[in-house]
Amino acid sequence: MKTQIIMRNAVLLVCGVFALSACDTAKKELGLTRNAPDEFTVLKRAPLEMPPDYYLRPPEPGAPRPQEEAEFERSRDYVFGETQTETAPAPVTSSADSILLDRAGANLAQDDIRRIVDTETATMEPADKSVTDKLFRRGDDKPAASVVDSKAEAERIRENKAAGRAVSEGQTPTINDD
Repeated sequence: MKTQIIMRNAVLLVCGVFALSACDTAKKELGLTRNAPDEFTVLKRAPLEMPPDYYLRPPEPGAPRPQEEAEFERSRDYVFGETQTETAPAPVTSSADSILLDRAGANLAQDDIRRIVDTETATMEPADKSVTDKLFRRGDDKPAASVVDSKAEAERIRENKAAGRAVSEGQTPTINDD
């Protein structure tokens, strides 16, 4: 009797271990899974290289940087006009480009198109209105849509069919909120 109980407990224990080994979290807790590195997070490091000019001397503390001096000179010349600077030439368009622009109507473009678009979009209804607001609450100048009384409409259709009239004949009954 005791051996049967021990044997049954051993079988239950083995079955439990197999059942838990199928779970990912149990495998992780028991240390049965491998933690391999992610191949997309591994980065190669470039080898160290010598600088291109090994004999380059370090800058003196407080001395201006060479590139800043040249930029300062150019900006001073531009502002005060001490030297003549060449302006960039206008882009040259080929005859094919100008033909394409003419056929596309680029020369007919309106100068105040931004103002026209802004005024047109200002009069549009806002797009964030819900469907029910668009259907039932259109504004003060337009009447709200009516809701069809389904029971009365079914009765009207039955009467039309019985009398041999068209289904669309007659007034559609609506539900009034009044």
